[in-house]
Amino acid sequence: MSTTSPNRPPKVSVVIAAYNREKYIAAAIESVLRQTFTDFELLVVDDCSRDRTAEIAQGYAADPRVSVYVNDHNLKQFPNRNHGASLARGEFLKFHDSDDIMYPHCLQVMVGALDAEPRAAFAVSCFKRWVGGPCPALSTPAQTYQRDLLGAEGIMWAAPGHLLFRTEAFRRLGGFPDLGTASDSIFLVRACAMENVVLVPADLFWYRVHNEQQIFGAEDWSARYAEMWSALHQPECPLTGHELEQARRNWCWRVGRYAWEEIRRGRWKAGFTIVRSAKISPGEWVQYWRRPRRSDAAGVPPY
Repeated sequence: MSTTSPNRPPKVSVVIAAYNREKYIAAAIESVLRQTFTDFELLVVDDCSRDRTAEIAQGYAADPRVSVYVNDHNLKQFPNRNHGASLARGEFLKFHDSDDIMYPHCLQVMVGALDAEPRAAFAVSCFKRWVGGPCPALSTPAQTYQRDLLGAEGIMWAAPGHLLFRTEAFRRLGGFPDLGTASDSIFLVRACAMENVVLVPADLFWYRVHNEQQIFGAEDWSARYAEMWSALHQPECPLTGHELEQARRNWCWRVGRYAWEEIRRGRWKAGFTIVRSAKISPGEWVQYWRRPRRSDAAGVPPY
């Protein structure tokens, strides 16, 4: 792996979109700089932090691979991620959260898999493992929807840190929508209906859990519930026939389960918010409310 030259674009642009992460930003940056794959640039985009995040990041700018940008005004999470992506020069685009740790082999594994599969728009990892077969593996739109809606593992629930994009593909797809905390999931629902993805081995980074994180509630996911139900009624949905009908039943059951769990905990408002925001009509609840049928083999390519 050759180190990035100032005379040519890097293979990978790593984007850290940061806001008030002075406790964690140094570790996040250092984990990128320790990658065994070295042909990258690191773009730290500070969203007008009110602490020392930008100052700490600037301390790494002596490394020619590191560039630090401070926004003129606060963009919020996903517009800031898109802003960082607009600055990327690399063929590939990797998001890394400002409070997470990227394991040293992360880029090497993901870049190798995506480079070897030109049919895929992006690569996706997960926390544990992919059910059904070895990685890397190409997943078509139909297989991805089968996995998420008829199987046990969800590609469309991945966070930005799980993803490595072809930069051209991310831009062509329009970047993340600005629809609140579920914007990344909504992006994946739309993108996976159209694009092939490559599944790569799991556990490539450490997702830090801490008190400063934003905790997502039922209301935060409301747009996600509606987006998935809408996707299952679009002409471009990659599922058809019996699979599509079963996917709708499974999704109704999942939404209903989430709502019931909130109500059972005494959070009636959250439960009713889930039901209302899912955009499932009363007639559709009657039509599709059935126990789910799932299989670990759903969406798994033959080996």
